[in-house]
Amino acid sequence: QVQLVESGGGLVQAGGSLRLSCAASGRTFSSYTMGWFRQAPGKEREFVAAILWNGGYTYYADSVKGRLTISRDNAKNTVYLQMNSLKPEDTAVYYCAAGLGHYRHGYDYWGQGTQVTVSS
Repeated sequence: QVQLVESGGGLVQAGGSLRLSCAASGRTFSSYTMGWFRQAPGKEREFVAAILWNGGYTYYADSVKGRLTISRDNAKNTVYLQMNSLKPEDTAVYYCAAGLGHYRHGYDYWGQGTQVTVSS
């Protein structure tokens, strides 16, 4: 079992920055691909970023590439999403996920979400 808890969300002005954290508890965190997803009101959940178990490969949605950076610290059982140059369209609930499958679809565990609101 893996439990995930996101933190770091909040209200920020356009152009600002936030760093989200996802703390994992349970077994064998370092074996999991970790991902960030987001869901805006009235929209489907969308993939944002993923990082493989060894941190050697990262993947990003085109909409966030160059602005958002995913990283992980396996020693701390934590994954991060550094968000820079935020835009109002980044406003969403952000979810952390863990899984052993494909980096876009292979997630079995999800956090409760943290709200990110970007004002214009």
